[in-house]
Amino acid sequence: MGKAGLIRIAVILAAVLALEIACRTGAVPPSAVVPPSAMLASVYEILTTGEIAHDLRLTLTAVVIATIIAIVGGFFAGLIIHGLPRLRRTLAPLLAAYYAIPHLAFYPLLIVVFGLGLGPLIVLASLLGIMAMIIATLDGLDHVPRVLLRTAAVLRLNRWSEMMLVRLPAAFPHLLSGIKLAFSYAFIGVVAGEFILSTAGLGHAISFAYDNFQNRRMYGLILIAIGLVTLVNTTLLVGERRLLTRRGMR
Repeated sequence: MGKAGLIRIAVILAAVLALEIACRTGAVPPSAVVPPSAMLASVYEILTTGEIAHDLRLTLTAVVIATIIAIVGGFFAGLIIHGLPRLRRTLAPLLAAYYAIPHLAFYPLLIVVFGLGLGPLIVLASLLGIMAMIIATLDGLDHVPRVLLRTAAVLRLNRWSEMMLVRLPAAFPHLLSGIKLAFSYAFIGVVAGEFILSTAGLGHAISFAYDNFQNRRMYGLILIAIGLVTLVNTTLLVGERRLLTRRGMR
C-alpha cells in the first residue's frame, strides 16, 4: 500500500475516532447519531441473525439485473449514437440534462405499468445507470488516438474490424469507468426506490428503522449498504488495474 493509501486510512480512522468520542461524551446526541462501535455491533447482530437475508437477496437481485441492462443497453446505445452524428446532435440536450430529470418522480407510474415487486425498481435503476454507460462509451470512442485510426486505414480494415480491433480496445478504460458508474447508479436507484413504496429490500428496512426511531439498527443497515458498494467498487477497481496492466495501459 502506498503513502496515499495509508494517509487515506489514517484520515478515516481519525474521523471515526472523533465521532466515537463525540457520541460518547454527549457532544452529539444519540437521537442524531449513534457511536461507530454501536453501528458495528448492530451490523454484527443483523448479519449473524440473518434477519435481512430476504431483503438483501431482493435488493442485490434487482441491482444485478439493472446493472446488466444498463451496461449492455448503454453500450449498444452509445455505439449507435456515435455512429449517427445527426442523431447525436439531436440527443445532445437530453444527454447533457439527463441527470437533472427527477427519475424517482416516475416511480408511481412505473408501479402502474409494471406492478409491485422488482419490475419498477429494475426499470428505475436501469434508467439511472444506462446514461452513465452511454456517456462512457461515447467518450471512449471520441478519444481514440488518431494514429490508431490512421493505422487502421493503412491496413484497410473494414468497419467491423476497425471497431473490434482498434476503437473498442482503445476505448476500454472509459468503458470500465462506465461499468463502475452504471453499478453505482443502479444501486442508488434500487435502494432509493425501496425507500419510497417497496415493501421489502434493504432500502425499505432502512426506512422502516428510521420511521420507528431505531437509530442503532438504521445505522447498522446503512453500514451494510456502504460495505456492499465499497466491496463491489473495490473489486472492480482491482480488476480494472490488472486488466489495464496486462494491456500495457498503466
